[in-house]
Amino acid sequence: MTMRSMIWAAGLASVTLAGCSTMGTPSREALVAEPSTCAAKRFDIYFAEDQAQLTDAARTAIGLTASQLQGCQIRTVRVLGLSSATGTADANQALSEQRAIAVAEALVAAGWPTPAFELAAAGDQGATTPSGVAEPLRRRTEVLVDAAPL
Repeated sequence: MTMRSMIWAAGLASVTLAGCSTMGTPSREALVAEPSTCAAKRFDIYFAEDQAQLTDAARTAIGLTASQLQGCQIRTVRVLGLSSATGTADANQALSEQRAIAVAEALVAAGWPTPAFELAAAGDQGATTPSGVAEPLRRRTEVLVDAAPL
């Protein structure tokens, strides 16, 4: 591209842009929409090995999510308890159930509506990890929240 062509193209672009300014400058609100906090969310709560008690980090995560969704319509909350593959299948299933209940109780205590909850437990069967991922990642609950603005 020659220098003359580049100057001509730059001049054409400035004329085109100048023509846009006659339409008025849109407000910031028209350009930037703040995302709604009342939307579907997913988060995990992790547990210590062979434990169903919430850790301080778990309580913090639950509290932050509950605060984010305050003032929203909570449609459903699916809590799936999982466990690692150590121990017997029955013990892992029971531990997964206890973990799901512990998380649901903490969310209810934070003010979430009880009828919205769906609890499930998959023991060590539902907790799959890609090869090479540390086993502690399986000791958790998965929480899926369907929320909407009021």
